[in-house]
Amino acid sequence: MSVKSYIAPMVASKLLGKNKLIAGRRKFERNRIKAGNEHIVEFFHDPSDPYSQLLHKVLPNFQDAFRIEVLTHIVSPANQSAVPEREKLTVYAKIDAMRLAKKANVDFNIDDKPTVINTTTANTRREKLGHYQSAMLYYGGEWYWGLDRLHYLEERLTALGLHAKTAPNYTYSPPITPSGRGRTGAELHWYLSFRSPYTAIVRDRIKALADAYDADIKLRFVLPMVMRGLPVPKVKRHYIILDTAREARRLNVPFGRVCDPVGAPVERGYSLLPWADKQGLGFEFVSSFLKLVWSEGVDAGRNKGMQKIVEQAGLDWAEAKHILGNEDWRVIEAANRADMMERGIWGVPSFRIDETITWGQDRLWVIEDALSKLSPKKLLKSDAK
Repeated sequence: MSVKSYIAPMVASKLLGKNKLIAGRRKFERNRIKAGNEHIVEFFHDPSDPYSQLLHKVLPNFQDAFRIEVLTHIVSPANQSAVPEREKLTVYAKIDAMRLAKKANVDFNIDDKPTVINTTTANTRREKLGHYQSAMLYYGGEWYWGLDRLHYLEERLTALGLHAKTAPNYTYSPPITPSGRGRTGAELHWYLSFRSPYTAIVRDRIKALADAYDADIKLRFVLPMVMRGLPVPKVKRHYIILDTAREARRLNVPFGRVCDPVGAPVERGYSLLPWADKQGLGFEFVSSFLKLVWSEGVDAGRNKGMQKIVEQAGLDWAEAKHILGNEDWRVIEAANRADMMERGIWGVPSFRIDETITWGQDRLWVIEDALSKLSPKKLLKSDAK
């Protein structure tokens, strides 16, 4: 193991750990009290962004529920480096925001002709605080995106005793998936990347969902954005990894001792995945790779690390090492990526049932809703009990 692959996972584990988070919050509150400042939540609102419009719709009730002040900044859309597929995002965001609103029981309609005003000062404030996106709430050094992450801020404010009511109801609580079961026999397409932290923390839930509905997982691996020439700014990578760690803690998924597999480690993993799939252990290999790289700091760029990944998946390393490094996987990856892009999605993890496609580890409920609408096969007697 190289010095870098030895040290980096330990550093990542500390930076992403709960202790650092708690210490940061305590320091902020001490400094806030010392300065005599009130509890101010800053909202970075882009009126043209459906997610931002949805968050804006629920904020009055949120503000009524807590003894806080919400300061709204009108900002511009994220720049091209942070949103490489803006046209696809424009279409997808409208669909996704509407189905999220429906799931959250929010009476909401998208405004296609929002008022545009000068955003220069607000953009500068957003950049100074360390973000690039809209539909963002900021409080005490932490960012909360849209309706999906509002519950984290509500939890934090409740812990500070700022709720106006004895037992506040969160505006939106992420659904637990799977919540039901059925016999569909459907093909559940999972578009994944070995370099995606969000992919890493969804591995167990996608398997549980497939098992609950008797669905067959189809592994549709694609290259990470940065390895296919799409820019991923540092500020975006920073937010994503912190947000993933937060989600992992909530879901009780091991995460944080990371050995970044970008580059050769990803390619080495993909060179073995079709072989593992033919052995009937494709999912096991994917799960092993994601778990060991993203939570145990295993270096997939070295044979010792890859051997551990292979063997934990129940595969034969003696056979694998002769297959490792082949280029056959590139044709499969290109087809997977083309299929994903043609369906209006450009990032992972994404999931598809028939023509229903969604992006994000926090959108498994969309897939479960689609599965529950399929004509189920006859239930087994044990299922009917």
